[in-house]
Amino acid sequence: MPMLELDGVHTFYGNIEALKGISLTVDEGEIVTLIGANGAGKTTTLKTISGVLRPRAGTIALDGRRIDRLAPHEIVRLGICQAPEGRRIFPRMTVQENLEMGAFARRDRTAVVADMANVFKLFPRLQERLHQKGGTLSGGEQQMLAIGRALMSRPKILLLDEPSMGLAPILVETIFNTIVEINRSGTTVLLVEQNALMALSIAHRGYVLETGTIVLSDTATNLQQNEQVQKAYLGIE
Repeated sequence: MPMLELDGVHTFYGNIEALKGISLTVDEGEIVTLIGANGAGKTTTLKTISGVLRPRAGTIALDGRRIDRLAPHEIVRLGICQAPEGRRIFPRMTVQENLEMGAFARRDRTAVVADMANVFKLFPRLQERLHQKGGTLSGGEQQMLAIGRALMSRPKILLLDEPSMGLAPILVETIFNTIVEINRSGTTVLLVEQNALMALSIAHRGYVLETGTIVLSDTATNLQQNEQVQKAYLGIE
């Protein structure tokens, strides 16, 4: 049984159909990436999984249990958390307060302290900025904080939406190395990323989305070697 399974999911914005019956799976321990052009439906897919948007048709299951009718906070409690596009940290809260907000659904307060220490191991810069307001951090630091905040919910599956957006190349490499480290420590990852080359370099499998439809799915290695993917998304002629 896949850890996460979407089956025939249709999601709308008003009368506009954004997801047209997509089906995908994520197995425990994987990094799976969704690639596609702007407007293909990548962010909509993550929002639908996390309960921010509700599908009109189709099902979403976590460990065999349907979650597509649950509220977002209930889905977080079950083990899915998202670091959204554009970071969306709380700018007037300190780094520590942002991280504490990530653990809002938890009751095991002692373990929360230990998990915050683990976040600081991944992102030492956050510990240095512990009492600094989130809005005063650099773009790279805010991205670290967004990922760290999501990890504080102790997710089974971490949804990452465009983690490299707007970052300098050296920081992009740091973020992707950290994603690999998070995955090795036992967290399954579903990654949406405009930088398809970087995403496929760390993923196990990938799906290609075009206007709300999955047009291709394969191992990350095969997708990197696929001529259609190379021309459309990897800048290789």
